[in-house]
Amino acid sequence: MGRLVILSGPSCVGKGPLHTALTNFHPELATKLKKLVLYNCRSARPGEIDGKDYHFRSREEIEGLREKENFIVLDVRGDLQAVDLQEADRTLQKGDLFFEGNPFVGRKLQEAFASKVTVLSIFLSPLSKEEILFLQSQKNILSLENHVTDVMRRKLLRRTQRQKTILSLKDLENIEGRAASAYSELKEAWHFQYIVPNHDGEDSENWDAFYYPVGDARKTLLAFADLVSSGKASPLVEAWDERLLS
Repeated sequence: MGRLVILSGPSCVGKGPLHTALTNFHPELATKLKKLVLYNCRSARPGEIDGKDYHFRSREEIEGLREKENFIVLDVRGDLQAVDLQEADRTLQKGDLFFEGNPFVGRKLQEAFASKVTVLSIFLSPLSKEEILFLQSQKNILSLENHVTDVMRRKLLRRTQRQKTILSLKDLENIEGRAASAYSELKEAWHFQYIVPNHDGEDSENWDAFYYPVGDARKTLLAFADLVSSGKASPLVEAWDERLLS
């Protein structure tokens, strides 16, 4: 049996470019990770491919999967997503399975497979533990939840502007929904074995403006590669207690 490798975090925190960087610079690791393709009711983003990034289906079709025992169906920021557990199990019979996505789905996968296979769960966070503790100490001045929402809103706006240039009302509503969900998703981090703070989200050019990632993008890539290859945690990697964001 292979391992289940989970990479989760809020929308736009950098999961996608991190996986791309692993593929480009550590192909010996990336090729061993077979991506789990989820069902999703949303429309494909520019560059996304049906069957590779997601199985794009109608909301009604995904709702119907609730009646099947081998599917997990979750509402993720207003989008219905579904996981085919039989497909995941077949892949694990052959080798490592890789999930990149929402923390609520990642947690469900951990629960479904923890007793069956080795699970490596990693949470990509837009804030470090030290930053969270500092911001909590400033609660008379600011709200941590609002701060997280603001940080992720800016990342999401920049990412969408890079993709589309001109944003529609639907784009802005989608961005606001994802940003508003970020804090509740951050509160899921303690369920994951390893937390990797990363300030270079999917909006950052540090991932792809130069030959090799720079800044936090580079540090995050190295930390992720070490965890995937040997389970070794670099000094960047953290573990959070449930009480941190309780």
